[in-house]
Amino acid sequence: MIALSQIKSEIKSKVPVLIPLAVLFVVLTLIFPRQAKFSYDYRKGSPWNHETLIAQFDFPILKTEEQMMEERSRSSSVSVPYYRFRQDVVDNGKKRLEQIDLGSESYLRPAIVTALESIWAAGVVTDEGVKYDGHHEDLSSAVVYVQKEKRAAKKPVAEIYKETEARSRLLSSLTPKFKGANLDSVFRVTGVYDILVPNLEYDAKTTDLVNRESESHISTTQGFVSAGQLIVSEGEIVTSEVEQILDSYKKEFENNMGYGGPKFVFWLGNALLAFVMVFLFAIVIFFLNRKIFKNPGKFLYLIFILLLTASVTLMLNKLAPKLLYMAPLTLTALYLEAFFRNKIIMPVCCVAFLPLLVFSSNGVVLFVMFMVASQVAVLSFKYCDRGWKQFVTAGLVFASLAVTYFAFRLVDMVQDNPYFVLMLLAGGSFLSIAFYTLIYLFERMFNLLSNWRLNELCDTDNPLMRELQAKAPGTYQHSLQVMNMVDVAARSIDANVTLVRAGALYHDLGKMENPMCFVENESMSDGASHYHSNLTLKESAAAITSHVTDGVRIATQHGLPSVIKDFILTHHGTSYTGYFYNKYLNEGGDPGQVSEFFYKGVRPQTKEQVILMICDTLEAASRTLSDKSPESFSNLVEKLVSSKMQAGQFDDSDVTLRDLQKIKKAVKGSLSQVFHDRIEYPAQNKNNNSKQ
Repeated sequence: MIALSQIKSEIKSKVPVLIPLAVLFVVLTLIFPRQAKFSYDYRKGSPWNHETLIAQFDFPILKTEEQMMEERSRSSSVSVPYYRFRQDVVDNGKKRLEQIDLGSESYLRPAIVTALESIWAAGVVTDEGVKYDGHHEDLSSAVVYVQKEKRAAKKPVAEIYKETEARSRLLSSLTPKFKGANLDSVFRVTGVYDILVPNLEYDAKTTDLVNRESESHISTTQGFVSAGQLIVSEGEIVTSEVEQILDSYKKEFENNMGYGGPKFVFWLGNALLAFVMVFLFAIVIFFLNRKIFKNPGKFLYLIFILLLTASVTLMLNKLAPKLLYMAPLTLTALYLEAFFRNKIIMPVCCVAFLPLLVFSSNGVVLFVMFMVASQVAVLSFKYCDRGWKQFVTAGLVFASLAVTYFAFRLVDMVQDNPYFVLMLLAGGSFLSIAFYTLIYLFERMFNLLSNWRLNELCDTDNPLMRELQAKAPGTYQHSLQVMNMVDVAARSIDANVTLVRAGALYHDLGKMENPMCFVENESMSDGASHYHSNLTLKESAAAITSHVTDGVRIATQHGLPSVIKDFILTHHGTSYTGYFYNKYLNEGGDPGQVSEFFYKGVRPQTKEQVILMICDTLEAASRTLSDKSPESFSNLVEKLVSSKMQAGQFDDSDVTLRDLQKIKKAVKGSLSQVFHDRIEYPAQNKNNNSKQ
């Protein structure tokens, strides 16, 4: 029965870990691509190192980007202009002709009307000529579109008259019929020439619209390959033509064909890939920091970041693979850096970037680029994490991405347009800074404490610290001394220095509720040193131990993070007030009635909490020593740490004996430096002073 209950307890403890991992597995299986990846690698100018490739299906040969740009350029250079036929110009001209007094030559009117109609029908433009944007050496072979009555028809440029040409045509067409009349003089005097104005009006809007549409209708293909046709033979050199056919085959394969076997087998493959990714993720956490499994906020946050990175990668790879260069994937490392130690960041990034490696055509290149950039981002962000300095981080990230990209380009592993890629990399680098502000949202969502927030809490000029300094100045000074000691101790075992410093600053927060109860705040001038003189031993002990619960309450009122409240709860653990407890027993007190002498806290759970407990006790005890020699401090440290261990205060933490040895060594050195002997300055001889 005992064994069965232990098994049930073990299973129950693992359920909170297994459920999120199972959800991660299912989601990854669902978001992984439904099409198989084209599994052949090739480069222009290199031999085809695979078996002879035969087309499995019909597919069109796609034009290259250079070919498309050339055709667009050619199309835009031959822009056929559109003109509107102005019937109102023709009608107004006829009316004006009827009103002209031709005098004795009035018999010319019908012939003039007929000639004008013929010229206007052909079309008249200004003397500037047709606005033809094409590069034609001979415009006589060019055409324009003339829109008349909602219909547009092509018309040769050679058939259209300029205004001066139209007047010459009018004169030349009538002269043979009326040889006796001086027509040129008549037309000038009567104003017939003035009637003949352009009736074709250039339509710039329609010209631009139609020619843009013609550019967009340029065909993207230039041939066709049938199923069963040879694409490339084994060992054959991949020429530009072969590369173009392979690129077309690859795109058709990934977009429309993909895996051709049973769907169940394909889903099984996706599931196995997802399982491998989840397994690697769990193994990384297990070996680097298994305590994360017991911290729901941090564990769920890691899963969230993993899913976020995988989703962005797969989405961009499906919609526009080239935009992967612009993906701000270095944010993965920065989002992790805010809440985790360095040893966890890069391994988790490796797992998060696996979809790049597996599903992207340039997977190896992108994977290495973002791994390098992530490391650079984490290192630089330690020094450039605020204000304008964040742009320094963005610049360094861009530089690392660019250098890595060109390294691969030099070995001919990428052939993209370098200027376009650099533009994308620059955009992605600065997007990393823009989206970093989401860290504050994630901090709230998962109830985490970022390094930025810890640094803010360590600011001794904040309102809560100023209140502690005003109400309990001795406690405030004690907290500052402890903060300096824990800094040295934490660095000795590579603990979270910023976290333990923040814990040390707030651990005695509850003492400002009743500051005169504690010896460091006593003031002889107002009689506060006699605070405990009228209290029983139990009352005094209760007043002392209450600063733990008071501290938690004050921390809650001021919205301090739960991890800070944990330091308040654990800095005395479950120990007792030695002075009053021992005095009570020495005076014959009942050993069974001593609950008032014990702190209502919990034993330390982490290395950081153990460090605070040790340093808090030592800082207070060291002030009682009359002998300030290094040997005296060494004995004090050994004695107090040993007593804490014998009392079982470290049993629930992950601190090791090796850690404790390093902590003791660091604390001994710190105490010796704080209390080292000063040089006694000699007094000035009065006789020497009188001689001056």
